[in-house]
Amino acid sequence: MSGVWFTDGLIRCFLGLQFIISQAPAAVPGIWCQVIDVYLLLNGLIFSGKLLKTIEDYRLDFWDLIWINFLGTYFVIRPKMSVFEDLSKAGMAEFQEKLRLQHETSMHKELEKLLATAKGAEQEISKKDFEGFKNLFHRFLQVKGPSVKWDKIHKPPEDLIHPYDKIKAQVLPDSVAASLNKLVVVKLNGGLGTSMGCKGPKSVISVRNENTFLDLTVHQIEHLNKTFNVDVPLVLMNSFNTDEDTKKILQKYTHHRVHIHTFNQSRYPRINKESLLPVAKDLGVHGDHGDAWYPPGHGDIYASFYNSGLLDQLIAAGKEYIFVSNIDNLGATVDLFILNHLMTQPKDKRCEFIMEVTDKTRADVKGGTLIQYDDKLRLLEIAQVPKAHVDEFKSVTKFKIFNTNNLWISLAAIKRLHEQNAMDMEIIVNPKTLDGGLNVIQLETAVGAAIKAFDNALGVNVPRSRFLPVKTSSDLLLVMSNLYSLDAGSLTMSKKREFPSTPHVKLGSSFTKVHDFLMRFESIPDMLELDHLTVSGDVTFGKNVSLKGTVIIIANHGDRIDIPAGAVLENKIVSGNLRILDH
Repeated sequence: MSGVWFTDGLIRCFLGLQFIISQAPAAVPGIWCQVIDVYLLLNGLIFSGKLLKTIEDYRLDFWDLIWINFLGTYFVIRPKMSVFEDLSKAGMAEFQEKLRLQHETSMHKELEKLLATAKGAEQEISKKDFEGFKNLFHRFLQVKGPSVKWDKIHKPPEDLIHPYDKIKAQVLPDSVAASLNKLVVVKLNGGLGTSMGCKGPKSVISVRNENTFLDLTVHQIEHLNKTFNVDVPLVLMNSFNTDEDTKKILQKYTHHRVHIHTFNQSRYPRINKESLLPVAKDLGVHGDHGDAWYPPGHGDIYASFYNSGLLDQLIAAGKEYIFVSNIDNLGATVDLFILNHLMTQPKDKRCEFIMEVTDKTRADVKGGTLIQYDDKLRLLEIAQVPKAHVDEFKSVTKFKIFNTNNLWISLAAIKRLHEQNAMDMEIIVNPKTLDGGLNVIQLETAVGAAIKAFDNALGVNVPRSRFLPVKTSSDLLLVMSNLYSLDAGSLTMSKKREFPSTPHVKLGSSFTKVHDFLMRFESIPDMLELDHLTVSGDVTFGKNVSLKGTVIIIANHGDRIDIPAGAVLENKIVSGNLRILDH
């Protein structure tokens, strides 16, 4: 009977060891081998004591025999475990590479099918767009882990972040007009006004005295051209969402003293998150097809500007630099002091890129910041930060500045870097859920991320007044109020306000859409002495209301609050139900 047990034990033991060996590359790598060693050592000590005892009476049971076989075989194969581990890594790497190639091949086939649905000029334009998309998709498949190593991040040297006060202290030379003639203003005009409840391009929303974002931009540049007798052109980077409507609106500026050019940023297909294939079935963008496409972020400006032919056209006309900004940033006007600073750098250290940054507040903790990385200035976005360091990134004490997206860039450098394929911008993976519930991703890049590719790049720490974006109705209330005065298309803080900072305004969901927002104000309140305003629920404002200090107005569900005409609210909390009825 003991012979049967012995034979059966050996068979089971060796079958078990065969399984372990076959699974070793995946199941016993690195640290697990060490764990097993410790485990076996402890059990071996226990077993040794038992073995000495059993030798005296020559008895070994079934499990003792298994232990003898297992220990002997394991320590024979143990030195080879590292070989299995290496084979495992090599095999996994090979598998991942084959998978990546398969995804890429499948994507290329689908793009060819999409191109086959277009003809003529549309096909040629889409072909150029798809070349950029293929490159981005290829890089997306290659990316593994964070794009930065946290211990290599350093604070930028002081000589690379120039304070605006020192720049403004310089006397403007008589040649400022010559510098202006080498400048082009580029506005990023690809966004829609849907987040504020408006149809069409965001740039046509009225923001001040019936003037739209586009009106104010044209007035600013026209004023420059007339004042200095120069020709500063305006270039709009549209998207397929805004191009048609924008071109119709531009007709009203025909008699203004400003040359306006447009070009379209690329149109990329949204990617099914599961299959990593395009959602689109053809190149149509209207109706049900609109959700299948997206403009790939403002980092696309370099490729689409080059592909449009406008870049070469402007260089041939003697233009040297572009000033790029978001069209909804009402603080982003042409600054003559920064322009002069840019143009007067030593020839051997000619600056190709200036990023305007400003001091970070707690409202800006997610904004990208400038860092020193591998001896180059680099833009660090929150999406690139390892999860363990997100709180550190948001720290106002460590990262004190953030990117305003007001950029001054050399045209010749854009041409050179694009032709060398040297615009290495980090990929932003933006997840979306379409109306039907389909999960998709869109691959984007940010224009400021290219700063590391340009020679002698600088940051300029500008006043907060150069960062005045209008993203929400709360922002709209600020720029429509008497906090700002309007002069030649430019908004400046009123001299009547005692504090240079803007109030913190938070309007509730009843104010989200511009139409609803306007219906709730008979006139915009006096806000010169306001520090903080919070409004929630069904609230309306009569004419000539004055808000001072901290004002909080909360109408609970089912209640309504009408602030009467001429009311002065100073450091007040208003809640409950206050309704004014006509009689």
